[in-house]
Amino acid sequence: MEPVELRRAVAAARAGAAGFGLRVDDAVVLHDSDRVAVRLDPCDLLVRVAPGRQAEEAAFETEVARRLAGAGAPVGELDARAGAQVQVRDGFVLSYWRYYAPAGPGIAAAAYADALLRHHAALRRVDPAGLDVPHFGERAARALAVVEDLETSPELPASEREFLAGTLRGLTARLAAARTGEQLLHGEPHPGNVLDTAEGPLFVDLATCCRGPVEFDLAHAPDEVAAHYPGADPGVLQDCRALNWALFSAWRWRREDQMPDREHWRAEGLRRVRAASGGPGGEGRVPGVPQ
Repeated sequence: MEPVELRRAVAAARAGAAGFGLRVDDAVVLHDSDRVAVRLDPCDLLVRVAPGRQAEEAAFETEVARRLAGAGAPVGELDARAGAQVQVRDGFVLSYWRYYAPAGPGIAAAAYADALLRHHAALRRVDPAGLDVPHFGERAARALAVVEDLETSPELPASEREFLAGTLRGLTARLAAARTGEQLLHGEPHPGNVLDTAEGPLFVDLATCCRGPVEFDLAHAPDEVAAHYPGADPGVLQDCRALNWALFSAWRWRREDQMPDREHWRAEGLRRVRAASGGPGGEGRVPGVPQ
């Protein structure tokens, strides 16, 4: 967020917590992108603050979190003191979560895989009634729309635009033809969305929940995690890794993208897509993907 907007977001978080009768002496921004995560002390509360236009997404995330907690999933939970609610304040949408202190230097591959297996099992127990859960293919379609729209991604070179569009089309078609089993997924369980806590690994950022093969989730994890996740299809997993980098790369070329060090990640994203899909430096060509 821009500095002025960030100050307003932090003020909204403090006011929201105070409205629940919680004491707030200090506020620390833990994450700052299109939405921010603010830790409040001494009430030890984590507030996620997003622009008001994301109210529907925030409501979806809190409902997914509520159902997953009820199913015993290893997820960051909503803070009971504020209730499972989304609050609109000063043009922002706020949600209130338990704060988990970091427990160690990192999560071992076996522990990461075990947490993901348990998370997937809990997702299979969740009743999806009333949840408008998108298919992972819809995410690819949105990314393709970004790549093909010159006004949305004006700085994307023509040759890279053709490469990314062909990659998204080819991989989506290939995964659709694979006919693997599908279920509810986290959607983006990469290391940035997994907390290492005293309670074990916990998944956060649950607004990315979607439907698809478990390999789509597994492709977000560090490569070594796959060896500890039984039953994953290696070919589908490799295609999902390439697709995930294509999605990541597409988002970085949006005019309004605010990711820190965006220019680096624009170039790195394209390099990773080529490596994962079998382009120069890659390990195996993906049929239907231009090289």
